[in-house]
Amino acid sequence: MSAISKIQELKKQLGLVDVFAISTGAMISSGLFILPGIAYSQSGPAIILAYVLASMMYIPAMFSYAELSTAMPRAGGSYFIIDRSLGPVLGNVGGLSEWLSLILKSSFALIGIGAFATIVFPDIGDLQIKLVAVGFCVVFLVLNIIGVKEASMVQVTLVFAMIAILLVYIFEGFTKLDPNNFSPLIPHGKFSIIITAGLVFISFAGLTKVVNVGEEIKNPGRNIPLGMFLAFGTVTILYFLTVLVTVGLVPGAQLSGNLTPIAVGAMKSMGPWGEILISIAAFFAFATTANAGMMSASRTPVAMSRDAHLPSFFQKIHPSFRTPYIALIATSII
Repeated sequence: MSAISKIQELKKQLGLVDVFAISTGAMISSGLFILPGIAYSQSGPAIILAYVLASMMYIPAMFSYAELSTAMPRAGGSYFIIDRSLGPVLGNVGGLSEWLSLILKSSFALIGIGAFATIVFPDIGDLQIKLVAVGFCVVFLVLNIIGVKEASMVQVTLVFAMIAILLVYIFEGFTKLDPNNFSPLIPHGKFSIIITAGLVFISFAGLTKVVNVGEEIKNPGRNIPLGMFLAFGTVTILYFLTVLVTVGLVPGAQLSGNLTPIAVGAMKSMGPWGEILISIAAFFAFATTANAGMMSASRTPVAMSRDAHLPSFFQKIHPSFRTPYIALIATSII
């Protein structure tokens, strides 16, 4: 505490709902809206079991982060934990890796937003898609500079809207399932479930990234673990039910390798308006991943700067908005 007392702490503004929304939004994106079709080509209907297995594999990491982050609720929590437990060398490696990996995840989500522009403007090319991605990057940058609470309010709104749309898809789809689509359940052998679980494991990445904003969470001893547990349970159930419904709606030959599997399922169960609804949900998913990724990633250089592993200007906090604006700008530029 002596090291951090000499610097300006970030303001505690985030509650339980914010933690839930950041964790949930960081998880749901391509892992649900794109990956099931690719995974189906490896294991067939057994991808339903693969998603459940993948979720179980993430439990040790979730409990470890919950324990450590409540003991050390600091900005750049992932880096801070590694640095304090394993030393500055591994701390630097872990911190830079964490920063860049979150930037990559956010960049992928931003490109996903750009790709959805083709639905409205089907003739646009790669340059226009990238420009849309850059535009939304600037939007999320401004939002995060204005305030972590404001950025989280947008996160909460989009996450709950996305969950509502997915629930509509699940309830509508359950009435139209074709039992024949589940047979045989494990066409490629039991080992294929393990292989596919390794592929879809990335769908749960993002759950623990909320610890990077631990310093800004009120009552972290309660809200960090409870928020992560609620997000994990919600997303696991949503993944299971959404994939189950999609497999039951879409014939295997059409589902295998498809890059828009949930949209195809929505088209079959609800018609064109269902496809539009799922496209909106996918847009929200990519937006929440990009927003949560930018928010979490920017706190790592703040923490590394406090330990003099990066230049001191990274820890500067905006006098009016109380946000690490230099770290946010640097993260957005990369």
